[in-house]
Amino acid sequence: MMLRAAVAVLACVAFAAPSYAQNAKLRHSIGTDISFSSDAEGTEVVRLGVNADWRFRSSDDYLGVRLERNFYRVSEGERDSDRRLYLRVAKPVGNWKANATVGTDGDTILGAATVVDESPLRKEFFVERDKVETRQGVSRPIYHTFAGAAVDVPVDETTQVTLVGGVQAFTGENVRLHARGNFIKVVKSDWGLSLQLRSRYFHNSEPREYDYYSPKWYAEVIPVIQMRRFRGGWRYVAAAGFGVQRDSDSAWRQSRYLNLRVSSPQNRQGWVGKAELTYTNLPVTSAAERYSYVRVMGGLARNF
Repeated sequence: MMLRAAVAVLACVAFAAPSYAQNAKLRHSIGTDISFSSDAEGTEVVRLGVNADWRFRSSDDYLGVRLERNFYRVSEGERDSDRRLYLRVAKPVGNWKANATVGTDGDTILGAATVVDESPLRKEFFVERDKVETRQGVSRPIYHTFAGAAVDVPVDETTQVTLVGGVQAFTGENVRLHARGNFIKVVKSDWGLSLQLRSRYFHNSEPREYDYYSPKWYAEVIPVIQMRRFRGGWRYVAAAGFGVQRDSDSAWRQSRYLNLRVSSPQNRQGWVGKAELTYTNLPVTSAAERYSYVRVMGGLARNF
């Protein structure tokens, strides 16, 4: 039943996408990516993906499919995997940009969709659905659906406040309410250097329902320094933060964050690449103490 529903969703999205056959200058794209993540409890996830876009104008305007194979090794040595098929579509409409990756693993609908208003008062609406990457999340399985909105409020030419609110529903009874706020101050525009104060809070309606991290409530405040540079078409981003976090079951403790990203310009043959490293100690499983999570990702695509 869920597989038939997912196929129906894909058909609707494909039907709703505009026809581009009349434009003889349309381009194509094919690419692959791989990511690896590991946490302090020994859970490891490898994601292998292949994207094939039969229409590609830019990273904001494309239509194609994505094939994905995921491998899971949970903390007790158990292994599992799944296969996924997605439809990929993105299209700008005036100041708005919309994109969606919607598909199935054969059991349920998965993916993500985002609609963004790129006006000075930037607004974003999003929804995503995926599997919870814990032992029970893989074996049962457990899924989550997260929907929300964000708004960027400019204070002056160098200062901005970002507000995010969302609702996350898990398999079972738990519903998580999210609130986030970021204060961003550009201190050296020619360096791309900014100072940020990031805060978040969430509340669970059914604490500790399964083995994923779900205290009654969680709060975090973390100052972050970020630098974004462009050179020869290459884009570099580095962000690091150190702050505090606590939840309903523990006292204040350290909060750490690191993110490194690089992306290349398109060369004459149409090749583009990207890579990313993320580290955080925001817990994902029920073991909150001494938690760490690392994810690395790399991708390569050719537009032609």
